[in-house]
Amino acid sequence: MRISTQQYFETSSAKYQSNYSSVVKAQDQATTGIRVQTAADDPVAAARLLMLQQQKDMLGQFNGNIDTLKNSLTTQDSVLENINIAIQRASELALKAGNVGISDADRKSTAAEIGAIEDQVLGLLNTKDSSGNYMFSGSKTDTPPYARNNDGTYSYQGDDTPLSLKVAENLSVAMGNTAKSMLESSANTGRTQTAPILVPPAVDDGKVTVSAGLIAANSNYDSSFSDGQPYKLTFTSSTQYVVTDNAGKDITSEIPGNGTFDATKEGGSSIKLRGVKFDIGLNLGKDALGKDILPGAPADAIVKDREFSLSVKPDTFSVSRTPSNPSTAQLSGGTVSDPAAYASTFPNSGVIVKFGAAGAYDLYAQPYTADSQSIASGTLAAGATSITAAGVTFDVTTAPAPAAGDQFSIGATSNKNENVLDTLSHLRKILETPSDGNPAAQKELKDVVAKSIGNLTNAYGQIDQARGSLGARLNGLDIQSKENVSLDLANTTTMSALGNVDFAEAAINLSLQQTMLQASQLAFVKISQLSLFNKM
Repeated sequence: MRISTQQYFETSSAKYQSNYSSVVKAQDQATTGIRVQTAADDPVAAARLLMLQQQKDMLGQFNGNIDTLKNSLTTQDSVLENINIAIQRASELALKAGNVGISDADRKSTAAEIGAIEDQVLGLLNTKDSSGNYMFSGSKTDTPPYARNNDGTYSYQGDDTPLSLKVAENLSVAMGNTAKSMLESSANTGRTQTAPILVPPAVDDGKVTVSAGLIAANSNYDSSFSDGQPYKLTFTSSTQYVVTDNAGKDITSEIPGNGTFDATKEGGSSIKLRGVKFDIGLNLGKDALGKDILPGAPADAIVKDREFSLSVKPDTFSVSRTPSNPSTAQLSGGTVSDPAAYASTFPNSGVIVKFGAAGAYDLYAQPYTADSQSIASGTLAAGATSITAAGVTFDVTTAPAPAAGDQFSIGATSNKNENVLDTLSHLRKILETPSDGNPAAQKELKDVVAKSIGNLTNAYGQIDQARGSLGARLNGLDIQSKENVSLDLANTTTMSALGNVDFAEAAINLSLQQTMLQASQLAFVKISQLSLFNKM
């Protein structure tokens, strides 16, 4: 094969250009220290470097999230600490208000301070973070957690889904606790009630009282008290009593003291019945000599055969009529008639009652949507004055009776839990109510104060637990931050090994490329000068 002068020239030129490019590249690598500058330099290393860079960027985002979480959790812990300080002060005031000898004027002054604490706690719970979001509303960050109702009670407006941020590939951390998880689950110690059993024309003269009761042991209360209520407490003398359950069984032997009490001794007149503590009070008046009548023979005649009912406070229901109802019929009341059905069927969020043709009605859990399924149903008989569904009986008007299309919204209020705002509100109201010289008002005052002290203690404990969870998360974030730093260092080392040059190797390579360039230059010069005339 014959090779022309032009072919020699072009081949030598291309080789010279290639060697020149290699020298430039070797010089660039030696100067910058970067080996993989394009994917063509090392496709496998380039792919790994891209993956490692993405991971590095993700670690940077995780570390940013950790900083955000630390700021949020630290702020929340500070707010909760202030709430607990306020609760502690309210507990001290409640103890003071329950002392004997405190006048209505003193209690009114205490009520004013309780009201200030109530406002302070409400403001703290409705605190916003640095971004203007409510901290304790869960995912509803634009809604204040609590709102004060017209009757002075409080309603939680957030949800129970706290926001969270990722701090690692498979780990997300909640930004805080919702007010619902902290306060709405705080146990109410005042879930029971008492009432004298009177046969007309007898009236309650206030000489013998039994407190509303306080939950002393939740486990015992939940497992046995509810099943046996209502109980009947019957006094056999001014120092003895008998307690029977709803089946008429005598359970006095279960109670410490076996049915004996001493109203003259501190703590000697308490009844501890299946996790609930009741206090007996005797105010028997004075004898002919003007002295207080004390337990014993004279007092037995006054106390004997007095009876009291001890029971669980029933849930209450609020019913609202939809303004667009075809009729003006009303649904009202609400009594738990089947506790088992109520516990298993009636939703915590409340229900919607919708009437159809011929008195048929269905219950739906709130919130109601077009896809909602009925959870209970029934038919209102002609002339009937009530309906029963999900274990609850409601009164219904008969003139007019509900028509097809009528709809009612029903909410249930349980006594199982009570948030700290409602506790403070109830305490403030009872302290504002005059009770001097009024035995009935004094008894209610003692009951509310005792319940408030227990509920404030429970709320304090709930918030302490929440603060503990915040601290645990902060510790976990510190550990994860260190782990992320270690991963980032490992990534940096690997990326350096893959993408950077070995300077000794780069120097050798540059020398080699320069030598090859020089050789190609000499060859190119000689070839470019070749001609047939050189042989003549």
